[in-house]
Amino acid sequence: MKKFKIIPLSKEYADRMRTTRKDDFGHEIIEQVATGRGPCRVSLKPFTPGEDKRLLLTHSPFAIDNAFNQPGPVFINAADVEIYKDVHRFPPEIKADKKHFKLTLIGYDSAQMMVYSRLVADNDIDEMIIKVFDEHPEIKYLHARSAEACCYICTIERA
Repeated sequence: MKKFKIIPLSKEYADRMRTTRKDDFGHEIIEQVATGRGPCRVSLKPFTPGEDKRLLLTHSPFAIDNAFNQPGPVFINAADVEIYKDVHRFPPEIKADKKHFKLTLIGYDSAQMMVYSRLVADNDIDEMIIKVFDEHPEIKYLHARSAEACCYICTIERA
């Protein structure tokens, strides 16, 4: 049974960022050769450092401007990439690389108030997502974030 759905940044959003070269905060988008693994917030695939070109922009994954609104830096591939499609499981390349992708799950209620936060650590993130949704009916959606940089990776909704 499909219990959750991964929501990457949309192709339309990425295309707009690539075309306008300005993010939603009016900042100029910076193009650079990848120095880290990312991931791209559209494909949810890691970058190859020294090889892939990426765009750095400010993004807020929130609909409501409140104290928990956390705009911050994210990377998308500079080239057009396929959007992440295996939405009923967490991206396997991120999940498998715990050295480079230390993750935190943060849960929000329908008023976009933070009601949950846990380090994934050695847990299986797919199992953890299901357990969080099963045990916390007040959580409307989760964010997967870097536990080191706190930057947004993707949204996870109930299926």
